Amino acid sequence: MTQDKVRLGLVQMSMSADRRSNQRKARWYVREAASQGADIVCLPELFQSRYFPSARGSFEKAEEVPGPTSRWLSETAKESRVILVGGSIFEKDGRRRYNTCLVYDEKGKRASKYRKVHIPQDEHYYEQDYFKPGDRYSVARTAKGRLGTLICFDQWYPEAARVNRIMGADILLYPTAIGWVDGIDMAEGDWKRAWEEVQVGHAIANSVVVCAVNRVGKEGPTTFWGGSFVCDQFGRVMLRADDSEGVFTADCDLGLGKAVEAGWGFFRNRQRGTYSAIGKR
Repeated sequence: MTQDKVRLGLVQMSMSADRRSNQRKARWYVREAASQGADIVCLPELFQSRYFPSARGSFEKAEEVPGPTSRWLSETAKESRVILVGGSIFEKDGRRRYNTCLVYDEKGKRASKYRKVHIPQDEHYYEQDYFKPGDRYSVARTAKGRLGTLICFDQWYPEAARVNRIMGADILLYPTAIGWVDGIDMAEGDWKRAWEEVQVGHAIANSVVVCAVNRVGKEGPTTFWGGSFVCDQFGRVMLRADDSEGVFTADCDLGLGKAVEAGWGFFRNRQRGTYSAIGKR
């Protein structure tokens, strides 16, 4: 591979109630992704447990960083010699709790830490009962490019994608937990289609690769739909997974982003002085 060529490994998996079992499965998939030549491997959101925010008051045990899971992620990255985007974990910092994504390089060194900024509060997605919002974004500088990490509900916010791009991100990675909920109609339209298309828009508007990694399986009333995907810097979907567990890989050319920007000038033609209303309530 040339310097601009990167292979992404997406781990799409279901979770049980047993944390150690989920970790064993995740490590096996990371190893499998590495064996397929993946440079960067991404796990789903809250990969160690079932999606506990689907109920109110069903608290999982939060942990500090550094802590047992951060050490596990470091060891897993180092063992497989990959850059590991650790999905997300339930982080404890004093009295506050966060939904946190950690990135480790191929030597097991932490490259970034991001706390989910946009927190949903809907039926069966009661995340505000558990998580405080983060207050900043983070881009990891790695040997295989600059990685912007956002988490699930952040997917719907163009501002988050744009800020990560301004910070230098070549790839946006979205660990995710989203699906259909029994008894709730898609009154607005096709949720899954909108979920994918809004992220494709982020890729085009920002000349970045977008990678979304969802979980699968049925947990209570929620069926996580999978559909993990990768699209290039002009919106071409290069990989779209089904609803099965497994490792899915896609080869990306980071140089395409430079070509898109050179040709279309989305960034050099911005009119920043007209955007002040974005920061107002």
